[in-house]
Order: sequence, then structure tokens, then C-alpha cells
Amino acid sequence: MGKSLYVECASGISGDMFVASLLDLGADENKLIDGLKSIADNSFEIKIRKVEKSGIVCTDFDVVLDKEHDGHDHDMEYLYGHLHSHSYSHCEDNHSHNSIEHNDGNHHHEHRNLEAVNEIILKTSFNDRTKNLATKIFDILADAESKAHGIPKEEVHFHEVGAIDSIVDILAAAYLVNELDIDKVYVPYLTEGRGTVRCRHGILPIPVPAVTNIVSANSIDLKMTDIEGELVTPTGAAIVAAIRTSDKLPECFKISKTGYGAGKRDYATAGFLRTMIITE
Repeated sequence: MGKSLYVECASGISGDMFVASLLDLGADENKLIDGLKSIADNSFEIKIRKVEKSGIVCTDFDVVLDKEHDGHDHDMEYLYGHLHSHSYSHCEDNHSHNSIEHNDGNHHHEHRNLEAVNEIILKTSFNDRTKNLATKIFDILADAESKAHGIPKEEVHFHEVGAIDSIVDILAAAYLVNELDIDKVYVPYLTEGRGTVRCRHGILPIPVPAVTNIVSANSIDLKMTDIEGELVTPTGAAIVAAIRTSDKLPECFKISKTGYGAGKRDYATAGFLRTMIITE
């Protein structure tokens, strides 16, 4: 019999935060890393460590790219601008947030369609359940981008989402859900910030179109806050859409274990994703 997972998104959700929280629940990081080594790409390495967020010890899952593939995800001056008048991001993960590309000529960005992404996933050593869940997550993202840009899903070319760090995050998330034998997932709502974010196609309002399309298509409740910044990435929203089985928590439950996954950005919020294994 599988386990029940409560995903508490009070500080938002991104792919790396979700992966980190499941590792914090006790999943075997060595098995995960062994599986990720089967990805046909040598432009990244995985770093897993403990960090402190709001006084709480959390797990941090970091996909470290080589210099050719790295971007500005952790450069807060670039992301926000000197006047902090906008939240600048890729619109993707590592608590930047998703899907479209910087006009930055100094860094290499991957452009992959859904078929190319799925080919990378299917060639890994992960089991079929993991591969199927990972491709489901990317399919949800493709649907969202298709609607946002008014083109057929097959013609969607992912930018940051198609880059190797996002493929790693999504494969890791899919593997850990199966590794922990989770079959029920409770997500009452997603908490989002406010403001704007600079993406390849210009300045977009938060939540970005991919997120609004995902939550709309999958009947996911959004809780809007006055926090400046993008708290929900399209990858985080797509993971929730793919794995959530209910938005209604049991009236009473016991908490067996709690995991804390660190975000990469410092916003006016706790900065971690909390997940709990619960029993009714």
C-alpha cells in the first residue's frame, strides 16, 4: 500500500524545491544520482546539501551547469534590476522560474521540442513508471506553452524548460515520487507572488501565462499574496498537476515524516517547500 503526501506550498513551488523536499523525507540520494548519470549529457553535476532557510534546516538540490550552459538564475541584481522595479527571471526553475529564454548572447541555451525532450527521458536507465511520469509532466508544460503562444503542441520549442537542468529536475521528481511509493498526493492550493518577470518575449505579469494555463486546465486553486516575486514556476505547477490526487486534506491525519526543500531565491517568505508523509 502506497503512502500519502501532503504538499504545502505556502512559499510557492519549483521543481528543485520539490525534489529537495522528497530527498529530505529520506529518499536515497545515491540511487537518484546514479539514475541521473544515465542522462546523455555531461554539462551538469548534482550538488545536494543542507542549508538554512528562516532558521529551518532544509535540503538543497542544485543542478550545477558548466560555464557554457549556465545563466543568471542566481544573480539577483540581474534578476531584479538595480531599482528592484521588476522581478527578472528565465521564467524557469532553481527558483527562478520558467519556460522562455533570456536574450543573453553570452550563454548557451537549449531549444528542444517535446519529441526531443521525451527522447532524452526515454533513453535513461530509470524505470518505466518514472519515465511515464516525467513525460506526463513535460506534456502538461507543452500544453500550457501551446496555448500561450497559439501554436500546436508539437511545434512548441522549450527554452529554459528544455534545458538540461529542467530535464534533471523533472526526472528527479518523477523518480522520487515512485521511490517513496507515493500514491496519494494532497495539494490544497499554490501560493503565488506578484509583480512582473522579464522573459525572452518581454515583461510578463506574475503568474506567468504558462502557470495560469496549467492551473486553469487542471483546476488548481491559486492563493495570491503581496510578496514581490515569482513563487510558482511552470515546472512546479506542472508537477502538481501531474501528481495531485486531491485538493482536500483529510479532516484529521497524523504526520509520519516532514521534508523541507530549499528555494534558491530570497523573498519575503519562508523560502522552502514543506512536504509531509501523512496517515489518516
